[in-house]
Amino acid sequence: MKSCNKCLLPETHETIEFDSSGTCNICNQHKFKYEKINWEDKKNKFDQILDNYRNKNNYDCIVPFSGGKDSVYTLYKLVREHNLKCLVVSFDHTFFRPKLIENRKKIFKKLGVDCLTFTPNWKLVQKLMLETFVRKGDFCWHCHSGIFAYPMQVAIKEKVPLVIWGEPQAEYTAYYSYEDTLNENEEVNEERFNKFVNLGITADDMLHMLNDKNVKMRDLAPFVYPNIEDLKKINYRSICLGSYFPWNVRKQVEIIKNELDWEEDLNSGIPPEYSYEKVECQMQGIRDYIKYIKRGSGRTAHLSAIDIRNNFIGQNQAKQNIENYDGKKPKSLEIFLDNIGITEEEFNTIVKSHSVYPANVDPTKLEEGIELPDQKKWDKSSAMDREYSKKKLKDHGFG
Repeated sequence: MKSCNKCLLPETHETIEFDSSGTCNICNQHKFKYEKINWEDKKNKFDQILDNYRNKNNYDCIVPFSGGKDSVYTLYKLVREHNLKCLVVSFDHTFFRPKLIENRKKIFKKLGVDCLTFTPNWKLVQKLMLETFVRKGDFCWHCHSGIFAYPMQVAIKEKVPLVIWGEPQAEYTAYYSYEDTLNENEEVNEERFNKFVNLGITADDMLHMLNDKNVKMRDLAPFVYPNIEDLKKINYRSICLGSYFPWNVRKQVEIIKNELDWEEDLNSGIPPEYSYEKVECQMQGIRDYIKYIKRGSGRTAHLSAIDIRNNFIGQNQAKQNIENYDGKKPKSLEIFLDNIGITEEEFNTIVKSHSVYPANVDPTKLEEGIELPDQKKWDKSSAMDREYSKKKLKDHGFG
């Protein structure tokens, strides 16, 4: 496969393109980030936005929050450096890890914030995971749709018009560029939601796709992006902190570790030095494994590319990390299979059907990774009804 001559990401990476010299568009975006954006000017614009909303409502802003590195840093910066009264809104995708839960409790106490947490119906989540896994090779529709829709619903209900997220998409993909950030074109709005967050599947679409008499539209309400007219009535803004301050994950991780005693928690398929990455989800290793089978490139390649762009590591170290850690079958795969009621053979067949050319990975030949230290503590009490899964796979031509 063709790869970027700088960050090494392959041609199968989401939204990637190469210029005539062989450098990818995401690397070029980062060059624009460092060379073309006046970050002092951006900071001043951010302060102006805060002045428009501060002390106008019960809360100055909403912070969507998982407890991972990016949302923790965002909350820290807004509370400690900007003295905002934040309403923390969490969508619990049902896979929070034990240490993540402890991190959240500790951080809320240290920062002194109010928090609302919503957890969807597990039985519905299982059906949603299976449906989008079969259709898209991605089981995270319920998570991403809920994370981005639910805080906006709360903004309307609580009349808190300013919502502040973490990093901009320009940091990792090219759905938006840092030029969009410069021109303030990347807001976290319905266009962005439908462009890539929800996999092109609205809640209305999902209702028809499930075709399940036991699932009604009201059951899918947490995954519905609010009506734009309702958002306009509260004069909403939904922005990324990283559109106004240069995002630097490693530096930010050190800040939250030192200031908030935030603890890392290694996930599957990545080197130990990246223990800060995706600490919030038990199933993240499965998602990255699926990505590797589909695209021939996994989480370690993604993290190495970021570090190359930020001059933390060179290509030789990146290549070694990728060779040693990408493409390992997670020990937790069996838990995931039980969650949606399928076999490993069915899993492999479905994922391979979503392969991105020219990636050609044989999952039966991949080495198994190590078990995560907290895996034995994960809840495994409610497996999917196997008969439901068999019928659903058959309906999609996998039976």
